[in-house]
Amino acid sequence: MKALAAMIVVAFIGPATAASAPPPGAASCSGCHALHDTSSTAIPPIHGRDADEILAAMTAFHDGTRPATVMNRIAKGFSEDELRAIALWLAAQK
Repeated sequence: MKALAAMIVVAFIGPATAASAPPPGAASCSGCHALHDTSSTAIPPIHGRDADEILAAMTAFHDGTRPATVMNRIAKGFSEDELRAIALWLAAQK
């Protein structure tokens, strides 16, 4: 079901828009997450990762099933649709 919703969003906004125009909140992710896997920090890079993987992690932070120090508070500020849009945009960043 989530994959279907992701396909609908991409079909609606188009791949070029998904890659170039970040949804609200998505651009701030690079403040902590490196754009590429060249960083040696404990915070993993997320740009270009699978959208379902990103959404699953963000949903787990949002509902409290995945422990965190900061991400749980950040994720709670977004709706499910907003989290999905952010995950799709991050996945499109390669």
